[in-house]
Formats: sequence, structure tokens, C-alpha cells
Amino acid sequence: MSTFCVFGLLIAASVLSGAAFAPQRSKPSPTINSSTSAFMNKKQGKKTSGKSGAKGFGSPVADSQTPSFPYAGSIRPGVQSPQRVVVDKNIVLPDYALDGVPKKGSSSPLLPWIIEVKKPEEIEKMRAAGKLAREVLDMAGKMVETGVTTDEIDTAVHEAIVAASAYPSPLNYHGFPKSCCTSVNEVICHGIPDNRKLKEGDIINIDITTYLDGYHGDCSEMFVAGEPDPDARKLLQVTYDCWIKACKYVKPGRDYKDLGGIIEDHIVPEGLSTVRNFCGHGIGSVFHTTPNILHYRNNEPNGQMAAGHTFTIEPMICEGTAKVLSWPDDWTATTVDGKRSAQFEHTLLVTDDGVEAFTAKNENSVLQFWEKDSTVHKGFFLGTSESAIKRAEEINAKLAL
Repeated sequence: MSTFCVFGLLIAASVLSGAAFAPQRSKPSPTINSSTSAFMNKKQGKKTSGKSGAKGFGSPVADSQTPSFPYAGSIRPGVQSPQRVVVDKNIVLPDYALDGVPKKGSSSPLLPWIIEVKKPEEIEKMRAAGKLAREVLDMAGKMVETGVTTDEIDTAVHEAIVAASAYPSPLNYHGFPKSCCTSVNEVICHGIPDNRKLKEGDIINIDITTYLDGYHGDCSEMFVAGEPDPDARKLLQVTYDCWIKACKYVKPGRDYKDLGGIIEDHIVPEGLSTVRNFCGHGIGSVFHTTPNILHYRNNEPNGQMAAGHTFTIEPMICEGTAKVLSWPDDWTATTVDGKRSAQFEHTLLVTDDGVEAFTAKNENSVLQFWEKDSTVHKGFFLGTSESAIKRAEEINAKLAL
């Protein structure tokens, strides 16, 4: 799940103060963000906490369309089902679950190059959270077909995560009303599941984060309802390839800032653009922290990779402009020209000899065309560490590549 980006020495302070994934506080008139200063360092209204008084299911949210709002593409907000709450006392809740306000880490802002090194026991817990997130994402992806609503996907995601004795991290994070994000066509990120039915040719990003035993695992992937058109195939392939290129670059001693150049250099010759308003992020017991991963060429002092760092890479790549239109719901971000956007995401661990994807696919995952046709990495990518490569070879040997 991406964070809003700011720059310079204020990055980490803003992230850890809880502003990283705060609602956008838009008004009925459109909010178009084209500069790299983005949302956090703009004046905002007062934040709302989540459903602190909720005891169970609330009332359905009425059709949330704003008639006067100039929506960019074909997607419109639909009717949201009641927000859920997790009442199982055996499930460990994040500190924002009840009131919507993240607290852990907010009192000690870090400089952007100061990054937590996870202990072995923390790494094992994150590995478990990442494994669960992947399993839920694979399940959700298999539901994608014409006629299915994104709310149905969210319901299945919520139930699967809770059944695994975990908490769906997006739920009530700064008041976010659902258990996952579903971003269709021109929606860049943070799409709210509702009663809209998927149509033939729709592309959708499903973003899953699980909170298991006190640690988050975060991943997202693209899916297609029916068959993609040629332009959609190109967008998905290029987005996947630039993402894998960036993942393969991860190694101790390398600069986080260099990841953005790798992504931008791959997509620009293809006539595509990369979103600057949202970025990848550090992750662990805190949902969003340092480092900030910018998906475009930059010189920000975001530190060097070191063994034990955990973070996400999640580029958002657009067919047209990468400028962002913020909906009145304070969450949904779309392209301003209505053209489509795509995104992939892993939670990654820097190892002594490379990188491991905590949220990598497994032997039960579905092979997609972008993995089969990739010129960067054919088959499932599990990482570049010796153990990840060995495991990937075993799984990929069984695939029809």
C-alpha cells in the first residue's frame, strides 16, 4: 500500500507522524497534483479518526458520487457496504484498529537515511505475514472476472485474513473503510471496494496487507477481467518488467535513490509515465516508515541498503500523464486524463547476498502472461539471494514457460 511522498529531510518525519497514508482531504472541486511536493506538505483539514465507537456493522454508505465533480475516466464511486470491525479477541490488532490513528513510531521521527535493521525473530514474523498476504492475494485474484464486484472481493479478503488469525492492515488505517484496495483502470491507487461490477477488459490492482503477530506483509498485483486489449497488455508488461528490474537491483551498499532511475529509464522509451505523488516505504511492526522508495529518477538522501532492511517497491505506471486527480472520498487517486494505470508490489528483505521477496509467489500461484513473456525475468521472481534463487528454480521448473 503506497504512501504519499514528500521530499528532503521532512520525509521520514512526515511518514512517522502518521501523514504518510492519511486521507487526501479533497473538496468537491478536483485536486490535481503534478508537483513532487504532493499531499503531505499541503495545508489539510483536520484529520478524522476511524470508527472508534463502532460495535459491529454500520449502515450502508449511500452512492458517493458527487454530481459536479469532473471524474476523469469511466470509473465512478459506487455504493459501499458497511465497514467491518474485527472482534475476535485472539487476533492481535494494530494500534489504529479502533480509532483510526497510527501511534507506533510517531513520537520519534527519523532522518530519511536512518532505517531499522530487523532482528532474526522479526524477519521470521515478517516472512509469515508476507506468506499470508500472498496467499490471500492469489485467492482474491482468482475471483476477478466480469460481473464480480470489488466489494465481493473485499469481503472474501477480509474473511480469509481473519480466518488466519490476522488483521487486514488497511481497515480503519486513518479511517480507510475497507480491508483491501481495489484500483480499476484509471484508478492509480487506494480504490475503495464497492458494488461496481467488473466489466470485460477491466484491469484491476488488488492491494493486500496483513497484520500477523504484530508485523505487516504488503503486496499487490494486476489482474484482468476477461481478455486485455493490446494497450493493456503493453502497460502490464512494461510495469511488471520495470518493477522486477528494480527488485533485482536490491543489494547491500546500494542507494535507495537509484531504484527510481531504473524504473523511469525502462518505461519512458515505451511512452509511459511514472507517478511521483506516491512511493514505496519501509515496513515492519509499523505499516509505513523509512525508507521512502521513489519510483522516478531522484537525488533524495534516502540512505543505503543494508542486510535486515525491509521495504516495498511498488511503481505506479500510466498510459498517459502521471498527474493525480483526487476524488472527494479523500482516498481514491486517478489519472487526470482518464487513461489507465498499473502497479505491482512486494515486501522485500535485503539479505547479505541480495534480496528476498517475502510476498513472492509459490507453487500454488497462477502464472500470468507478463511473467511468461518477460524479457527481464521469466517465471516467478522470489529474489536474488542464493536461497531465493534455488527455491524459484524448483517452482519455475514445474511451470509451462
